[in-house]
Amino acid sequence: MDTYTKVFYISVGFWLILCVECSSHWTNPVLTIKPGGSVTIPCHYDERNPPQKKYWFSEINQTKIYTDTTEENLSVIDHPDQSLFTVTMRNLQNEDTGHYYWVVETEGQPAATYRFYLKVQSAPDVSVVSSSVSGHEDGNVSVQCFYSSGYQNKLKQWCRYKDQSCYPVGRTDTSQNPSVQISDDGRSSFTVLMTGLRLSDSGWYFCSAGEALNPVHLTVTEEEVNQTTDNPSDSSETENNSNSKAVNEEQKIYPLSLWLAVSAALLLLLILVAFFTWKWKRRPERNGSRTIDAIYSEPEEPALYLHYYSTIKDTCSNDPIKDIIYSTISDAPGSEAKPPAGGAIYSTVTPH
Repeated sequence: MDTYTKVFYISVGFWLILCVECSSHWTNPVLTIKPGGSVTIPCHYDERNPPQKKYWFSEINQTKIYTDTTEENLSVIDHPDQSLFTVTMRNLQNEDTGHYYWVVETEGQPAATYRFYLKVQSAPDVSVVSSSVSGHEDGNVSVQCFYSSGYQNKLKQWCRYKDQSCYPVGRTDTSQNPSVQISDDGRSSFTVLMTGLRLSDSGWYFCSAGEALNPVHLTVTEEEVNQTTDNPSDSSETENNSNSKAVNEEQKIYPLSLWLAVSAALLLLLILVAFFTWKWKRRPERNGSRTIDAIYSEPEEPALYLHYYSTIKDTCSNDPIKDIIYSTISDAPGSEAKPPAGGAIYSTVTPH
């Protein structure tokens, strides 16, 4: 047997084993939830031949719940754009433990029925921190799956609901998707790392250990826009955004500068008004043609006024009193004549 034939048979054998392992999750999967907890379960159908009826069936009370129905603790919602409907069960209790089915009926074909077992217990066999994770295109996302001690030696896998493709722990062959890496700590949890995410990776997955599983929904958003790009139009747009930002910053600074300038001008004007007011109050007060300063200034040398009093004897009168004539003789200002010590000169004129 040549080398190519050996490789062919080995590859076929691997895929057969992998398909058996995957199908075992769909023949009798077990979902364990804590009391009071909630869970959302996806139910896929063929997008090429959409079913006419889709419903949720409980073996416990033999009830059918059709899509687009919402009750207090149960919702069955159809998502035709994703070719699936979801069943959300809330506030689960021990009496909710049992078998459940999701059924799709298509005209001219037998109904497709999928069954799983729901178990409500205080310590779930398999659980996750969050049943919903997200990442951006070309980015990474990590999911930590926990398992109980009874599942330490069970096969751990990360599987996709839509195509039932699974990526087990410990596989190193080339058939494993290089963007999915799984590491098991061997005690209580294993971690799934998905790198280089694509928009098509969005959808429902589940962590599994043996037959126990727990669903996880992954949302991949578009790649974040880089700040720098080689596209001229993008560069122009980036430059315009930068210019707009600069203009906005300038507009923010301009009112502040204007306010400071106006404030400084008002302050200077106030100082000038105060200064001139003070000077006005300190100005000399005028009284006629003289000022207060003149009053307190050194007096000028007074002009000399000489008062001369003379008595003229009237020879024609017999009354001595009437014979007195008073006269005042004033020296002109600037005269060098000095008055007598008494300041007055009295003279008597006697008739001859």
